[in-house]
Amino acid sequence: MTTAMTARAQGKAVRRHPLWVRLTHWINAGAFGALLVSGVAILLALPRLFWGETGANDAPAWIVLPLPVNLEQTGWGRNLHFLAAWIFVLNGALYLLLALASGHLLRRLAPDRDQLHPRHVAADIRAHLHLKGPGVARRYNVLQKLAYLAVLLVLAPVMLLSGLTMSPGVTAAYPELFTLFGGRQSARTIHFLSAALFVGFLLIHVWQVLANGPLDLMRGMITGRSARTETGQTKSGEDVR
Repeated sequence: MTTAMTARAQGKAVRRHPLWVRLTHWINAGAFGALLVSGVAILLALPRLFWGETGANDAPAWIVLPLPVNLEQTGWGRNLHFLAAWIFVLNGALYLLLALASGHLLRRLAPDRDQLHPRHVAADIRAHLHLKGPGVARRYNVLQKLAYLAVLLVLAPVMLLSGLTMSPGVTAAYPELFTLFGGRQSARTIHFLSAALFVGFLLIHVWQVLANGPLDLMRGMITGRSARTETGQTKSGEDVR
């Protein structure tokens, strides 16, 4: 009898997320919330996006955001943004290190061979376009896996490096960042677009939670235990969500 079947027979919850996953998840959630609030406060000082090295409120912009100019929020916004950014980066680096060391990254997030088949990918795309949640599944679907890997390995590094490019102290030591992003204002624009993609990812993530039993999923991410003991479990009794 599997761990899941035994747990069900005994009426016990089964293990879903290890402690390190839960801690890094909630720390990053709080840090990104602070980044989002402080980022908007900073953006209000110059709600225009440019390409190149320079930009100003009275200069032609590549993108003009429909936000009022407010110079009074920049001070606390920059301080909070800097603090939350390093919490986000260090916590994210710890998650990535533990995910690699434990095999979590390859076992849970790397797409399986069958998931990369065009028919499988097309079926997942159709399900998402029809706003259908994946339900209680044994593993992440291929779109979830690709999204998580893109955030971890592409989006987060781009946000970090583009943010560092906006720091005069950092670019004085590493002027190569200007070459990488094409200038300070280009880095600011890329940083904003990366943050917007991250917000989009989080909205989809929240939707998937709401569509697939939010109380049980929240319980799993808080306590590490789940009441689900059927199709959502692996042989070890650990949910792959």
